[in-house]
Amino acid sequence: MFGIPGKQAVTMTPAAVRQIAKLMARDGHQGLRIGVKKGGCAGMEYTMDYVTKVDPHDEVVEHEGARVMIAPMAQMFLFGTEIDYETSLLESGFKFRNPNVTDACGCGESIKFKDVEELSAEREG
Repeated sequence: MFGIPGKQAVTMTPAAVRQIAKLMARDGHQGLRIGVKKGGCAGMEYTMDYVTKVDPHDEVVEHEGARVMIAPMAQMFLFGTEIDYETSLLESGFKFRNPNVTDACGCGESIKFKDVEELSAEREG
């Protein structure tokens, strides 16, 4: 696991907690797995999937009935991220406030992270 003892990998706003708990209750899911994959114009995209079984290698973060799992390959890139859920006139969805992002495309769906060496140095220092 990639993390700092005593500090959660990600945090969730009250709106995100309510929405995740609602999604879990609706279909009996164990939570949401968050990850990253290559794609988009900036290089990487966030992924979110329903979880029916918790992977023992996932980082699990629970808060007031909401549970997110972070895929092992994404832990370094998501550490320190705040997950929010926003609703506007045109759209609603999860938003990620991630301190590890160095660039994002204009549509906000694609991101670029600091390189692995830089992320590792920040966690060790």
